Amino acid sequence: MTALSTKVRERAATLRATIERHNHLYYVLDAPEIPDADYDALFRELLALEEAHPELRAPNSPTQRVGGAPAAGFESRRHSLKMYSLDNAFAPTEWEAFVLRLAKLFTPGTIASETLAFWVDPKLDGLAVEAVYEHGALTAAVTRGDGESGERVTANMRTVRNLPLALRGANIPELLEVRGEVAMRKEDFAALNQTQEEEGGKVFANPRNAAAGAIRQLDSRITARRPLRFMAYGVGLVRWADTTHAWRTQKEIMAGLAALGFSIPPEARLCASSDEVAAYYQRMATTRHALPFEIDGVVAKLDALELQDAAGFTARAPRWAIAWKFAALQARTRLEAIEVQVGRTGVLTPVAILAPVPLAGVTVSRATLHNEDEIRAKDLRVGDMVLVQRAGDVIPEVVRPVLEERTGAETEFVFPNACPACAGRVDRLGGEVAWRCLNLACPAVVKQRIVFFASKSGLDIEGLGKKWIEQFVDKGWLHTPVDLFELDAEKILPCERMGPKLAQNIIEAIAKAKNASLVRLICGLGVRHVGEQTARALAARFQDLDALAAAPAEELQAIPDVGAEVAASILAFFANEENRQLLARFKALGLWPKQAEAAHADTSRPRPLAGQRVLVTGALPGLTREQAQALLEAAGASVVSAVSKKIDFIVAGEAPGQSKLDKAAALGVRVVDYSALRTMLDVAAKDSEPKQRIAAEQYSLPGLHVAPGAKVKKT
Repeated sequence: MTALSTKVRERAATLRATIERHNHLYYVLDAPEIPDADYDALFRELLALEEAHPELRAPNSPTQRVGGAPAAGFESRRHSLKMYSLDNAFAPTEWEAFVLRLAKLFTPGTIASETLAFWVDPKLDGLAVEAVYEHGALTAAVTRGDGESGERVTANMRTVRNLPLALRGANIPELLEVRGEVAMRKEDFAALNQTQEEEGGKVFANPRNAAAGAIRQLDSRITARRPLRFMAYGVGLVRWADTTHAWRTQKEIMAGLAALGFSIPPEARLCASSDEVAAYYQRMATTRHALPFEIDGVVAKLDALELQDAAGFTARAPRWAIAWKFAALQARTRLEAIEVQVGRTGVLTPVAILAPVPLAGVTVSRATLHNEDEIRAKDLRVGDMVLVQRAGDVIPEVVRPVLEERTGAETEFVFPNACPACAGRVDRLGGEVAWRCLNLACPAVVKQRIVFFASKSGLDIEGLGKKWIEQFVDKGWLHTPVDLFELDAEKILPCERMGPKLAQNIIEAIAKAKNASLVRLICGLGVRHVGEQTARALAARFQDLDALAAAPAEELQAIPDVGAEVAASILAFFANEENRQLLARFKALGLWPKQAEAAHADTSRPRPLAGQRVLVTGALPGLTREQAQALLEAAGASVVSAVSKKIDFIVAGEAPGQSKLDKAAALGVRVVDYSALRTMLDVAAKDSEPKQRIAAEQYSLPGLHVAPGAKVKKT
């Protein structure tokens, strides 16, 4: 290396560090130290050096924030830990109920609800993204997606000025997954829309749409021109070289993220009690318009990570956190008409057609009226001036008519006595408020049923959207979900806007759906009251749909998540002749998955963990959570989510939950790592009655911490 090249490299390194420091001062701390002209001069100097010496250019250089050439498309990437949604509260009574429900999750009498401490922050209205850092450097950024996996948007996120490209300070984890909201300041949003309008471009309805659209641009140069901010609110997987630095509370997480260079939501703080949270909520509700970002509520999380681990999760949300939404913003507009839509179960739902009105950043022109009883209870009439609001600043609803503005020209709405889609008979079943179309061949019911079957809630058939299914039904090709598998590319090619490549892709995606899991098929059938979590419980208990269909009510109700009402719904589904014919066609087609096939089909295969209750904490190498659960269930184990004396052992992977390990030690529960687990299964495969158990310390994973005193048996 020449003396000149050494000086160039040192100068480039100095410029990068200086520019990132000023980026942090300007975009994170809002405390710039130098004029814009001086900053621009530093940036231009670094850019010139990298252009003259391309070998100096690095992915995390500040010059790379300007964006690059358009990408062909976004790749999918799985999250190490699921990115859950949040449950909502809308009233003080719902917040109080959440706190009481939370306290009951813990050992009775050990924690009083009024003593629970919460970390609270404003609920920013943006796009959720996870940024991944390895050894302090940004290596990936992924949207929330469906919670399990999202779109890799790394190039676009590099352009977000306040997102660290390299972590600052000391105590940097080996692996850090930071979760946050990509948002836009109100003043930046106003300036962006003004520019868009002046240039004849699209004017955005609200900051969230502008931020989400920017992050999903294939051309990162467009993203770079949007004034985006990343506001960190939590973490996913974290792996420390030295676990003495590990965070133990949400407050420590947020302080740690701020020290590493991240922006955190304004006004975030610790509340020592639920009453303090309520006071914080009221203060944010009255001062929200003074904040730099749009917010639609506050988020409260249990502060202690040990309590978070103990509380656990439902299928869609953590039990230890909630979004407490603000009272909806309201506006007045005219109720011009009421239309009736038909859903996949035949339910007729009235929809208000409104004179378009701006409300909380969007234009509202439709709102559900839910059912006939609601229309009667609110005394709504076509032609009324009505008060509308967005529940949680999201879902439009009609609150009430403005009675003082009635003229007498308004007309009462008469609910139809025939289905608007097929003219078939409608009826209200016992105990229900909804009217239903009883025609199983109703085209509206058929469309919605098949749309649901193919959607992410069902078999998730890629590329087969609602508009295609509606066309196929209208052409008479589809009457039931199984008819999808009789389509071919030649048949669907004449459809409007359908090309040969797209037709082939759709047919291939449908064919791929024949390999769907039992869980996905149960979900796709659309059995009333059976959501994904209940479908998982059913798939774990029954070998296939034949076994499920033959189960009596008593056996169904013995399954977690299945009560009397759910069991009755399952029995009614399988008793229906049309449904039985549908299932017979699925079976003949080969769409007949068997869950835990190894456990049921081959009784001679060893099941070394039969009857044992097992908990997994941390990430297992090369396995998703679903794969790890399938591995254990195939070996006969029941996978649980909470530490108790009733479980047989814990499998500790990378970055295990420290509180779970500590509780295991206190209860004397055995702790093993992934290598030990695999050895158990391997030994069992050779000897159906293994006389050996491998201690965790003999098969330690790098960085694995076994809680002091954790009970590990050797036999």
